[in-house]
Amino acid sequence: MRIDIITVLPELLDSPFAHSIMKRAQEKGLLEVRCHQLRDFAINKHGQIDDYQYGGGAGMVIMCEPLANQIEKLQGERTYDEVIFLTPDGETYNQGIANAFSLNKNLMLICGHYKGIDQRIRDKYVTKEISIGDYVLSGGELAAAVLVDSIGRLLPGVLNDETSALTDSFQDNLLAPPVYTRPADFNGMEVPEILLSGNFPKIEEWRNEQALQRTKERRPDLLE
Repeated sequence: MRIDIITVLPELLDSPFAHSIMKRAQEKGLLEVRCHQLRDFAINKHGQIDDYQYGGGAGMVIMCEPLANQIEKLQGERTYDEVIFLTPDGETYNQGIANAFSLNKNLMLICGHYKGIDQRIRDKYVTKEISIGDYVLSGGELAAAVLVDSIGRLLPGVLNDETSALTDSFQDNLLAPPVYTRPADFNGMEVPEILLSGNFPKIEEWRNEQALQRTKERRPDLLE
């Protein structure tokens, strides 16, 4: 999979993709992430890519011309399954959307900044608008990092244990059950006996019961 990210602050994305699972995914050739500096398509020698909004009001807006030129350059090099704009008023991101995105070959992410991007770019080029929650960030870069991480870990071969992602929270609209490791007794707090029994069908049944109970207590909306 290849993911291209359009941003005015590519340096914000250096660290998230240079370590741990995302680093290994790229080293294995399973994931390619490219960040593109929008100012390379600035309208003048001063690096301008934004302007005041029509109608007045606080905040600058990213202009059509730089974004359109960058998007069309990338589209001229490959076909994108989705062109995704990260925005607070987009569809709320969830595991189901991540699963669907992970089946694609090429994704383009557009990071908003300042007051956002000109609506005409959204109307013409964007195929999906995604929000990672009901709050506002300074830009779309951190949201883009969330998408790349959540999608990348689902790609076959990225995780050492490919069943791990299938048992994450939200995969079955359930939260994950509690997990334990050694020692079996920590300051008098013992691991549930069933997990030490070696009876794997019973262990799986226990985990399902715990996941359902935890979801009922913490996120009953997932069961509706």
